[in-house]
Amino acid sequence: MAAPTGPTVRRMQLGWELRRLREKNGFTLAQAVDGLTFSTSKLFRVENGLSALPKVSDLKTLLDRYGVTDEDDIQFLVEIHRDSLNRGWWSHYRSTMPSGMATYVGLESGARAIRAWQPNVVLGLLQTERYVRELFQAAKPVNEATTEFLERGVQLRMDRKSVITRKENPVELWAILDEAALLRIVGGPEVMREQYEEIARLAALDNVTVQILPTSTPTYRSADNFTLLEFGAPLPTVVQSDIVDASNVSDKDTTVWAFTRRFDALRAGALSPGETPEFLNRLARKI
Repeated sequence: MAAPTGPTVRRMQLGWELRRLREKNGFTLAQAVDGLTFSTSKLFRVENGLSALPKVSDLKTLLDRYGVTDEDDIQFLVEIHRDSLNRGWWSHYRSTMPSGMATYVGLESGARAIRAWQPNVVLGLLQTERYVRELFQAAKPVNEATTEFLERGVQLRMDRKSVITRKENPVELWAILDEAALLRIVGGPEVMREQYEEIARLAALDNVTVQILPTSTPTYRSADNFTLLEFGAPLPTVVQSDIVDASNVSDKDTTVWAFTRRFDALRAGALSPGETPEFLNRLARKI
């Protein structure tokens, strides 16, 4: 079954198709926008799914320039363009998101499969409400955030979890957690026990796989967290990695390949998914 296609994914789909058509015709960005009402940087952002193309007339002009004359093809792309201009459910959280986060949430919401590595804290899609609130509360004085800002951040995190729990087309999640992330106490033992139980509950879902990489295992581990998001052909897989106060997203083949190799190495070194529940039980008893 196809994954849902929200506005961010539709924007990405349109950009991918426009870039393919431009390159097929041998146009540079400058040649493609010559005489049009927007710049090369605007077209670059459109092709990379970072920005919408506001006017359908601009789209039709580009298609005409690229030699697209079939009415069915034109209408298909016009419909994708129309969908790309919709507002996603996350739009009212924009004021609480760091740079680039809105794009990532949109991609996450429309992905078919997600592979993620998290060495520092419990992966966001697996977090409980109490756990994330304690995380945000600890950072509140440093970030100088208001209580309202904090609560909206908590609610966004909880709403995002629906991608793996919804009844229709839930995202297939494969998460690998470093044991160190599970040993870091957030909010106290009771909060952590509840968090362990939540991970075990979600890992029991048919579409969710969770592995744990013990701190005692001498194997490869990446110092930084990252997420690979798959959408199915013809859309490319993209990789997201965190930078300071921002979220970096790339669909470059070499970048995706490098992070895929990292994920495969982490998966090979981690405990099998079947060992996850008992490992979490042992942590709960020790804490």
